[in-house]
Amino acid sequence: MNKKIIQYFILAFAIIAAAVVAYRYTRHDKPNIQYVTAQVSYQDIESTVEAVGTIRAADLVSVGAQVNGQIKSMHVALGDHVRKGQLIAEIDSQPQIYALDTARAQLQSAVAAVHSSEASLVQARLALGRQKELAEHDAGAHADLETAQAAFDVARANVETSHAQMKVAQVNVDTARVTLGYTRIVAPSDGEVVAVLAVEGQTVNANQTTPNLVKIARLDTIQVKAQISEADVVRLRPGLPAYFTILGDPSHRYETTLKAIEPAPDSIMTDTTTSPTTTSSATNTAIYYNGRLDMPNPDHRLRISMTAQVSVVLARARHVAVLPVAALTAPPRDGRAMVRVLAADGTVTSRMVRTGIANDTVVQIVSGLGAGDRIVVGQSSGAGPRDPYGMAG
Repeated sequence: MNKKIIQYFILAFAIIAAAVVAYRYTRHDKPNIQYVTAQVSYQDIESTVEAVGTIRAADLVSVGAQVNGQIKSMHVALGDHVRKGQLIAEIDSQPQIYALDTARAQLQSAVAAVHSSEASLVQARLALGRQKELAEHDAGAHADLETAQAAFDVARANVETSHAQMKVAQVNVDTARVTLGYTRIVAPSDGEVVAVLAVEGQTVNANQTTPNLVKIARLDTIQVKAQISEADVVRLRPGLPAYFTILGDPSHRYETTLKAIEPAPDSIMTDTTTSPTTTSSATNTAIYYNGRLDMPNPDHRLRISMTAQVSVVLARARHVAVLPVAALTAPPRDGRAMVRVLAADGTVTSRMVRTGIANDTVVQIVSGLGAGDRIVVGQSSGAGPRDPYGMAG
């Protein structure tokens, strides 16, 4: 009897021990899931295409020399404001003065030749008249009449030739006068001297390439040339609102509009292919199209070659309901998306919402959420639900 009782005790102890061991090895603490949440807030939102641009002058003119010679004097300096017709530089004009004097002398000689040929024509006409009169009375030889007629024809041709030569001489005078004028280089338009490329005493040779002396820019209006990727250019059109900032003052927006989009990339200027089926897009090189923005610049604060961070606005709305993009379980499709709503009892349910404008950080919520709804944007450990976006409404 005692032996049987002992066996029962041993068996019971073994069962209890096994249960304890099994419990220790199989038990798992129920996870305490903490959700990161956000609530609908109200703010301005816009969807934009971003691009990097370069500021250029609206008008930039290179002023060069059209004649050879040594620069006698420079009348402007870097940064000077000039008016159209203002004297920029002078080139030694002595060779051009000599050329004009020579052309004038040749014109005088041509005029004298005209007078001489006209006098010869008068003499030949009189001689021909006498021979015709003699021939009518059978008093002269027929050969003399033919000679007089030939002399008259030659004299008349000489008059025509001398007149043509006089016209050529007059053109030479006019050309020499214009060439002399080229030694005085004047501003072709109003603007500011942004580059001085020559100095007094320098010799310029216009026969090889046009030697530029200065560059004049009109800075009252500037242009921004923005490089727009081929992936974005199909979404843009001239007239869309746009703005840009500069590196020196990133907080200030310069509001304007997209003026134009060039029809071809810059690479077309250096593309030597002629086949219509061969284009630069067949390469691995990124393709960019230039968009142009115009901006008044009365204080000349915007300078040539500054970098501009350009934003072209596709859509914008003022003071609308938004959520962080992270609150969406997937990108919106057809203006709808799914979010997860955290209830007061800690349960999470999915809900369909209507969306509007979206950018990289927030998305507009058109409908589907109420005031106070807490939307799950992630999970973390902690003492309770958190709103790291500070968007509680």
